[in-house]
Amino acid sequence: MSKQHPDHKDLPSLPKAQTGIIGFDEITGGGLPRGRPTLVTGGPGCGKTLFGLEFLVRGAMECAEPGVFMSFEETEQEIKQNAMPLGFDLTDLAKRGLVTLDFVRVEPSEIEETGEYDLEGLFVRLGLAIDQISAKRVVLDTLEALFAALPNQGILRAELRRLFRWLKDHGVTAIITAERGEGAFTRHGLEEYVSDCVILLDHRVADQISTRRLRVVKYRGSAHGTNEFPFFIDQHGISVLPITSLSLTHEAPTERMSTGIEELDTMLDGKGLYRGSSTLVSGTPGSGKSSLVAHAIHAACQRGERCLYFPMEESQAQILRNMQSIGLDLQRWVSRGLLRFRPARPYQYGLETHLAVMHREIAAFEPQVVAIDPLTNLVEVGNVTETKAMATRLIDFLKVHRITSIFTSLTSDSNDPEMTQLGISSLMDTWLLVRNLESNGERNRGLYILKSRGMPHSNQIREFVLTDHGAKLMEVYTGSAGVLTGTARLVQEQCDKAQTLALHDEINRKRRELDSKRTAVEARIALLQAEFASEASELEALIEQRRQAEDALAKQHAVLRGRRENRPPDTLSDERNRSAHESHQQRPGKINGRNERARTQRK
Repeated sequence: MSKQHPDHKDLPSLPKAQTGIIGFDEITGGGLPRGRPTLVTGGPGCGKTLFGLEFLVRGAMECAEPGVFMSFEETEQEIKQNAMPLGFDLTDLAKRGLVTLDFVRVEPSEIEETGEYDLEGLFVRLGLAIDQISAKRVVLDTLEALFAALPNQGILRAELRRLFRWLKDHGVTAIITAERGEGAFTRHGLEEYVSDCVILLDHRVADQISTRRLRVVKYRGSAHGTNEFPFFIDQHGISVLPITSLSLTHEAPTERMSTGIEELDTMLDGKGLYRGSSTLVSGTPGSGKSSLVAHAIHAACQRGERCLYFPMEESQAQILRNMQSIGLDLQRWVSRGLLRFRPARPYQYGLETHLAVMHREIAAFEPQVVAIDPLTNLVEVGNVTETKAMATRLIDFLKVHRITSIFTSLTSDSNDPEMTQLGISSLMDTWLLVRNLESNGERNRGLYILKSRGMPHSNQIREFVLTDHGAKLMEVYTGSAGVLTGTARLVQEQCDKAQTLALHDEINRKRRELDSKRTAVEARIALLQAEFASEASELEALIEQRRQAEDALAKQHAVLRGRRENRPPDTLSDERNRSAHESHQQRPGKINGRNERARTQRK
């Protein structure tokens, strides 16, 4: 039988204390181990003190957990001043009994090692501060200042263990900061072993670009992210980017949205793009990539959707002015709060910081559409591999949150137009390519769809023109040399129009000729019908004359017979009538009459 694994939902979990630091609680599954000490180590300027301070302030303000900040380097006043730019009013928190600041002055020159060195005095002082406000959190900053005058490594190790045990026994969630050592996480090389959790902060500078990174080195009793996570410090404190690579579990919406260009929507199955999808617009400089992005943003804002634009080359004012030239008024959407620009030069931050800033802006603004123009500029602060990894994480992040994304990619005329500089085309759901087409001594723009997943789409190359009323895609116009654009298309259109007019005139002429022939034929038919009627009338008259003549002849015959037979006039009259009738009905009647007379004579 196979071994049955228990349901993970039924397993007890390690109690954790939320730090309130954006992103950090996500990668640690809830925060720091509650009631245990955590070591935060790193080099100068990496943010150790700020990490501990924000952990303390967020706990007091958001979790109702008072805290003690004990410093061995900075005075209380200095700490308060350093915290003010971040919006942390430590003076007010101290008055409310939520935070206690304690500066412990340690001067190595004033300390003589006599007898056995211990931290009993520190424990008394720290215990008093904890009891005064019933503190749940403690920050000690930094260990190097506390043990700087203690050369005896044996005593130092013993006191370190004792310090960490004392914090555990008092049930406080503690952060102890320490300087990073050579070949070890700390200078003494012991703190990381006695700590339940170790956080490593790193501040790197590469090609004059600085980047801060965080790594959870150790976390007893809890699963955690083991990769390096970028973080940055701004006026809101520390923000950690918790996503390095997401599993492919995001949804695939079936709802469609317009690109803002009717002809382009027609090429995309007549419905436009899928919501939550990623679209890449690549092309050479001046091909109209930013104009396509602006149309999509303009259409989204018209629908009442929020859009976030990250331009890498132009300022907000410049973009607003340039889009006015093609009839797009983006300023009104900025005024209504539907459109927000966050311009930044690529070398303003490192790649990871760019990604972290974008995450923070997206989380704060909650847009439905995000545009980055152009994405390829980020290669200036990292190599192609690093930039592609950053773009992959950003695309995954946007898809998870069902945000429609539009990226532009810069290509050069010498490059294969169907190859992107970052090699990210495989990550995109829709790929539009804008090219400069040279013919007849001029350059025109052409647009076609290289791919669009999940929908039928056009395979035609359409001329892409920018007008005072926005971008338009012209109908496909082909000639003997292929697709015609620019003046060649206009000339061909005029020629085709002239041919059409000539053909129209020829058709009208033929129609007039046919109408004339029809009239002539109808007149001739009428004449023939009249001739036929006249001849028919003449025939009827002849037939009538013949009948009358026959009647007259029959009467004469009757009279003659009566005279021969000496009949009375009345009889003769009757005979004439009978004879006429017989003559009219049957020609042989004369023979019958002679036979009858013969029979009478014999009688």
